[in-house]
Amino acid sequence: MPEKAASRRSRWADLGPRLGVGAVIAIVGLFVVWIGGVIFALMMVGICSVMVWELVRMLDPKAPAVALAATAGAALAILLALPSGYGLPLLIAPIFIGISQLTQRRTVYSLFTLMILLAGFGMFFLRAQFGWPWLMWLALVVIASDVCGYFVGRFVGGPKMWPRVSPKKTWSGTIAGWIGAVIVALLFIWTTPASGQLVGISVALAMAAQLGDIAESAVKRRAGVKDSSSLLPGHGGLFDRFDGMLGASVFFLLIEPVVSFPSYALPN
Repeated sequence: MPEKAASRRSRWADLGPRLGVGAVIAIVGLFVVWIGGVIFALMMVGICSVMVWELVRMLDPKAPAVALAATAGAALAILLALPSGYGLPLLIAPIFIGISQLTQRRTVYSLFTLMILLAGFGMFFLRAQFGWPWLMWLALVVIASDVCGYFVGRFVGGPKMWPRVSPKKTWSGTIAGWIGAVIVALLFIWTTPASGQLVGISVALAMAAQLGDIAESAVKRRAGVKDSSSLLPGHGGLFDRFDGMLGASVFFLLIEPVVSFPSYALPN
């Protein structure tokens, strides 16, 4: 019995810091999404820069992580300031620079740096194209998926989905994340003119967010680290916190032209 009690305590040991830091991130992030404009663009640039810094440190500690992060951040900032057609090459340019600087794991660096910059661009595009409520929707789908998955996975447990890569991720938590996305979708259908197709889109985005989490876990396993950094108590680094948004944002960019996503812009 004492061993079971200790196991339960260790299972929830990170709950306090995780909830506190997560709440601050969510409140500040959603507030900046609502404000939009230059402040939102700067937040996107800052988050993406830090994620590239964390990525490089994991993949190749000898590579100039700060310089590569600054290059990626500058490229994204210029891209967001220019008409997209002129700035799109800047999504790719930091990858070529990084390839010349890393001595190992260049392919992983290339794929994830492209995803990070695409995610930053995708969230800015969603905010500009459809207004702040729909970027809120994307963020809430990811948050609901993460929160429901965390608590149900810890409470219910059960079979692991991919224990070698993500030992804490269970099928119960994964499915709970999909249910959380359905709840967010139903709330938006109730409060906006969105159609029922938003349910399927939201679940697909939750799945993409979970795949982003798994992909980042695979990188950490390969690099032999527990967290991408120690910037956020209870969460690790920004890469650990925003890996779900990474997957969801990139997936949204891919599906937006081909699904019946609301094409009207709500008041912003």
